[in-house]
Amino acid sequence: MAIIKCPECNHDISDKAPVCPCCGAPIAGHVVTCPVCGKVYFSNQAECPQCHHVTGEEVAGQTSEQEAAQAIVQTFEQDSEQKPEPTSEQNKPANAHKNNRIVIMVVVVVALVVCGICYAFYHNAQSDKEQQAYEMAMTSQDADVLQNYLAMYPNAPEEHIDSIQAHLEMLKAIDRDWTNAMVSGSKSAIERYLAEHPDSPFKNIAQHMIDSIDWSVASAAGNVESLEAYIESHPDGEHLEEANDAIKNLNATTVQPEDKLLVNGVFNSFFQSLNARDEEALTSTTSPVMTKFLGKSNATRSDVVTFMHKIYKSGVSSMKWQSMDDYNISKKDVGSQKIEYTVTFSAKQTVTHDDNTIEDSQYRVSAKISHEGLISEFNMVKILE
Repeated sequence: MAIIKCPECNHDISDKAPVCPCCGAPIAGHVVTCPVCGKVYFSNQAECPQCHHVTGEEVAGQTSEQEAAQAIVQTFEQDSEQKPEPTSEQNKPANAHKNNRIVIMVVVVVALVVCGICYAFYHNAQSDKEQQAYEMAMTSQDADVLQNYLAMYPNAPEEHIDSIQAHLEMLKAIDRDWTNAMVSGSKSAIERYLAEHPDSPFKNIAQHMIDSIDWSVASAAGNVESLEAYIESHPDGEHLEEANDAIKNLNATTVQPEDKLLVNGVFNSFFQSLNARDEEALTSTTSPVMTKFLGKSNATRSDVVTFMHKIYKSGVSSMKWQSMDDYNISKKDVGSQKIEYTVTFSAKQTVTHDDNTIEDSQYRVSAKISHEGLISEFNMVKILE
């Protein structure tokens, strides 16, 4: 490890640091040192910004470690060749011994150079492997991955270990908060957890729980307003289809203001036709064949007309029927979104006789209105005072 100048901000840093702590510029594996002037600059630059030496070009006279070893060998060989041949047989053993020492020195130097090269390759490979493991661990949401990194690389750079430990503490805090939210089981606790940990690995589970809680509340309320509130809060909710079906069913069975207006209009027309003794208007409010009319099954419109004439006895000068507006209405879907109404209400009959005497009677009416808006069943019982 060597101390260099950051090429971005010129602060002293380690050449093994992933990034400059001052300016955030990438360092390890991203900078080179100019072999001519010693300037540190980014490796993606084509040449040294100070002396304009081309990046990666060898400098004349500069040799690698292997070349240095070879130069030593050549030097020793040249020295041996330049020395004069021994002049006598007595000098031969001394020269041979000297040459052996030279060979041994050369072999030792070459071996040291090779070992250095191998160590450098091994160190770089281990460093690259550690860097990859560090980057993967920092992006992981699994505490086991971070623990495994710490176990495998106890001698990793200090800044890497510090970052991994900080990330591990954050994941442990997320787990603790999630456990507390789960134990609470309340919507507010889960929402608070998501607000504090928006990128939590438990985010999908938390959202599912909130969706389920809101659906339970809406379905238990059983009204259109609560179901519509669920749909508005969860436009992509898991129970969206169920909510829409429930609203459709409720609309089919829940009496709306427009339903009351329809029922009131049908019976007002029926009674006004009786008051006016208008046969055509009266029969236009009833089905051609009624399920029941005053106890008679499969009654026809002629039966309704007969009833009208029957109640106008001799001595009756006028008659007034009116609903008391105390309708109790229920709805039923009879298929294809066709609605049938079942109705009960009170009706008052006021009869004026020829001698100007007035007689009031009150009835309890039970009836049905078909999906065509016609009276399909009509029965009434006189209420005795």
